[in-house]
Amino acid sequence: MFKAILVNKDDQGYRAELSQVNDASLPEGDVKVKVLYSTLNYKDGLAITGKGPVVRSFPMVPGIDFAGEVLESASPDFKVGDMVLLNGWGVGEGHWGGLAQQARVKSEWLIPLPKGFTAKQALAIGTAGYTAMLCVMALQKHGLKPSDGEVLVTGAAGGVGSFAITLLSKLGFTVVASTGRMTEADYLKKLGATEIIDRAVLSAPGKPLAKERWAAVVDSVGSHTLANACAQTKSDGAVAACGLAQGMDFPSSVAPFILRGVTLYGINSVTVPKAKRIAAYEQLSKLVDLKTLEEISHEISLEDSLKYAAELMAGNVRGRLIVDVNK
Repeated sequence: MFKAILVNKDDQGYRAELSQVNDASLPEGDVKVKVLYSTLNYKDGLAITGKGPVVRSFPMVPGIDFAGEVLESASPDFKVGDMVLLNGWGVGEGHWGGLAQQARVKSEWLIPLPKGFTAKQALAIGTAGYTAMLCVMALQKHGLKPSDGEVLVTGAAGGVGSFAITLLSKLGFTVVASTGRMTEADYLKKLGATEIIDRAVLSAPGKPLAKERWAAVVDSVGSHTLANACAQTKSDGAVAACGLAQGMDFPSSVAPFILRGVTLYGINSVTVPKAKRIAAYEQLSKLVDLKTLEEISHEISLEDSLKYAAELMAGNVRGRLIVDVNK
C-alpha cells in the first residue's frame, strides 16, 4: 500500500482525497518508480478542484510531473536504482501521475534525472521551468537578441512566468513582467524583471494593432492578454504562448501576423521528443542558479496539495509548489 491523492467522480460527486492505494491498482507500464517529489501545477489544480475537465478517466492520481527512483523495470533503458524524471505525456490526466508515493509508466516517457540536479531541484524546476525553457528556446531559434528590445512575460508571478524572467534576464534580455499581484513587484525584480506592469493593462479587450513595444513575449495567460501582447509586438518579433489561465479563446485578428510579420509559437510541453527534453534541461543546468530555485519554490506535503490546489486556482500562489510525497 502507498499514499496517493485520488480523484473520483461518482454518485457521491467530484472529490479529491488522500487515500491508501494498493500497488496492484497501478496502471500498465514497463517501469515502476518510487516517487520522491512531484509538484502542483495549474493542470493539477484543475484536476483536484474539478474546475476544469482535465481528468479523462476515474479514479485518477493527478500530478503531471515527478522525480524518483526506479523500483522495477522491464525496459533496457532503465535499471533498478536509476533516478528518473517525467514531465507531461498525459500523466495525471489520462494515466496515474506523480501525486503519489509510487507510479508505473511507460519507459519512453522518462528521462534520466538531469546532471547537476537533485530530485528536489529538478522538481523545483518541474514542468513550469521546463516549459519556460522551451519558450526561451523558441525565441532563441527565432533569432531574438537582447539588443532587439524588451521582452514581455505575462503571468509573471506564476511558475512559468517566474522561470521565464529568470532565464531571459540571465541571457541578458530586458524583461518586463505583467502580473495581477503588484505586491510581488520586489520578488519579480529580484528574479530579474526591470519593470512591473499590472495585468489589467493587457487583460481587457484591445485593438487588433497597437503601438509596437515588445521584441518578444512569453505568455502563459491566453485570451485577451495574448491578443494584446501580439498586437503590441514589434515587426518580425515573436510570441511564445504556453498557457490559458485567462481562457482558451484568442480574440485577435491576423493583422499582427500579416502586417508586422509577428510569429506566434505554440509551446506544447506534453509530448516533446526525448532529445529536445534533454536539451532543455542541459540549458537549464547552465542558466538556473540553485539559490534562485529556493526563491521560486516552496515545499509542501502530499496532503497539503489538496488545500493548495484551491489557492493555486485563486491565483494566490507565487512561484513553484514542490510536493514531498513522503511527508
